[in-house]
Amino acid sequence: MKVASVQFAPWDKKYNFSVGDLKLEINDDVVVDTELGLELGKIMDFEEITPGEGDAEIKPILRKAHPGDLEKMPDAVKKQEAIEYCNELVKKLELPMKLVDVHFSLSGSKINFAFAADGRVDFRQLVKDLTTHFNTGIRLTQIGSRDEARINGDCGHCGRGLCCQTFIKEFSSITSEMAECEQVVHRGSDRISGQCGRLMCCLAYEYEGYQELGKKLPPIGAKVNVDGQRGEVVGQHVLKQSVDVKFRGEKSDEYMIVEVDINRHNKKK
Repeated sequence: MKVASVQFAPWDKKYNFSVGDLKLEINDDVVVDTELGLELGKIMDFEEITPGEGDAEIKPILRKAHPGDLEKMPDAVKKQEAIEYCNELVKKLELPMKLVDVHFSLSGSKINFAFAADGRVDFRQLVKDLTTHFNTGIRLTQIGSRDEARINGDCGHCGRGLCCQTFIKEFSSITSEMAECEQVVHRGSDRISGQCGRLMCCLAYEYEGYQELGKKLPPIGAKVNVDGQRGEVVGQHVLKQSVDVKFRGEKSDEYMIVEVDINRHNKKK
């Protein structure tokens, strides 16, 4: 069975729907029927699956969205009005949360507010007040700092638009090991963190390349011979493919550090 991964909002999770005989492509807007009514979503990916016994029923995509469906969706003005009203209630209830976005279902049976917060928030009274005001189902979804940056947008350190807004569909784990491998830890957290406050996604782009280059260098602490002198590797320059070698002087408290190109013999040839 061919299924499509459909997302209703940039910060919402993805749901599987069967494609059937429809001719659809990635990024197509489609109409689906959910437990909470009709929804307008975007196709993010396709895959072939074999349904197993006991698996939940996968609902079909009803149709590719037409202009009339898109016209039914609230415009930016209506969305902003909803956010402003919700913000007033948040301030009134003194809730430690920041509203980021809002999504309306196609049928109008549900409004989903996305918010960011440092911890858990008791928003039960907020939901009651919003339900009374909008007279429809209300849902609040807490999102992470990366999703918040994706929605708000900005420029990265490179001067270009954020990767998460342009082409990254799935966030991957960015670790301090990547920053250490690429020798940028010394720059400080501000310079290697994105607008979301977490390590920049682009650290993952060249990680494998740095790993391969790093394998060619002797490890820190290794004893090496350079032009007949015995020294100890105390530093590495991955991109330059060189190492800092510490040599002892004539006196016990004397030493010097020399940068050595590991390919220097090949270059001489």
